[in-house]
Amino acid sequence: MKNIIEIKDKIKNFDRIIKVSSDKSISIRSVLLASQAIGKSNLYNLLESEDVINSLKAIKKLGIKYKKIKNCYRIYGFGLSGYKLKKKINLNAGNSGTLARLILGLLININKEVTIKGDKSLSKRDFSRITIPLKKFGVNIKSKNKSLPVKISGSDFLRPINYVENLGSAQCKSAIMLAALKAPGITRIKAKKSRNHTEVLFKSLNIPIKIQKKKSYDYIEVKGITGFNGFDYVIPGDISSSSFFIVLTLLATKSKLMIQNINVNNTRIGIIKILNKMGAKIRFKDKKNYRGETLANILVNSSSNLKGINCPENLNSSAIDEFLLIFLVAAKANGISNFRNLGEMNKKESPRLDIAINFLRDIGIKVQRNKDNIKIYGNPKLELNNKYIVKNFRKDHRIFMMSCIAALVLGGNFNIHDVDSIKTSFPNFLKILSNLGAKIKWKD
Repeated sequence: MKNIIEIKDKIKNFDRIIKVSSDKSISIRSVLLASQAIGKSNLYNLLESEDVINSLKAIKKLGIKYKKIKNCYRIYGFGLSGYKLKKKINLNAGNSGTLARLILGLLININKEVTIKGDKSLSKRDFSRITIPLKKFGVNIKSKNKSLPVKISGSDFLRPINYVENLGSAQCKSAIMLAALKAPGITRIKAKKSRNHTEVLFKSLNIPIKIQKKKSYDYIEVKGITGFNGFDYVIPGDISSSSFFIVLTLLATKSKLMIQNINVNNTRIGIIKILNKMGAKIRFKDKKNYRGETLANILVNSSSNLKGINCPENLNSSAIDEFLLIFLVAAKANGISNFRNLGEMNKKESPRLDIAINFLRDIGIKVQRNKDNIKIYGNPKLELNNKYIVKNFRKDHRIFMMSCIAALVLGGNFNIHDVDSIKTSFPNFLKILSNLGAKIKWKD
């Protein structure tokens, strides 16, 4: 099976309107919450990627039925005690850290032992950030070397907890919040700023939650409940998926793009804020509120006047998945860009910070590193002519897609391995690129 592509031509100018894949974070959260609701939930425009399909497979193994009707996944929940098992089971999260970590929060009252497994990449990631707080609820969790597989056995004697989440991990915060639904009393979390889709969903579903926002932390209280009702939800477009096309347009020649119906939640648009500080003129049009989330069309034009940035650290968490692309823009910007405290990038599907630095150096960009701080010396005249092979990146979907964008705006002859990696989050990525005029050749 062909799993390598070749790109050897820069993309020509374009002026288009596109749609991208649905929001993966909200898709997975919606599936998990629907599986614990009372009655049926209808999820429209659900992202059909491997991570979300694995979420559907997981709830099915836990006894929850669902069916697809045209553009709707209908899920039949039986409440917060609705997972019923007659024997021990294994759940395979594949490459999805969101699924593996969040579902642990919903398993704290399960009546049998459940083992969470993942692929090779996910099995290298830190799960102690989840197991440590969940143990405080009174459940039994076992894990070797702080990683998958994780075994969890629920309890009938749960207790609320107080916890300080200081990593800025939305997955950790969300797992605690989901667990808190099942513990009588009030769970209190002091959480470093991170994406807030779970909080927004809770409010939308009338789940008791209080949030006090401070400069660096949010103070969150979640009250244990007896249940919540099924719901309808239309999943919007994904800002992370949009970011690849935003940067493609920004660095291409005389191009213009509108991306329709994107979730522009303020905790997710760090890349927009950073790029605009660098001289981009990315705008939101036709903004509207949908169930607490902000949706908009995104307008972006090519720019030849990008400048380096001293990136504010308070934007790190809201751009953590997009720094690969931000680094690419910094490589073409005029001047020096400084980024600090990006160690969390190495806790993702691959050691992204390490890989990104090596990639930039391979294409001739000067990079200085001091632990988790990096300095990128931009070159606005950067043009590539050599042959580049991108492989051995642990099948990280974002590394693959970033490499495609680099090839299309910088030139050179790129052979990029592990095409299948995009199935985890953005299966139609290459199709959209081709529709914009990218010349992509499949290789054996």
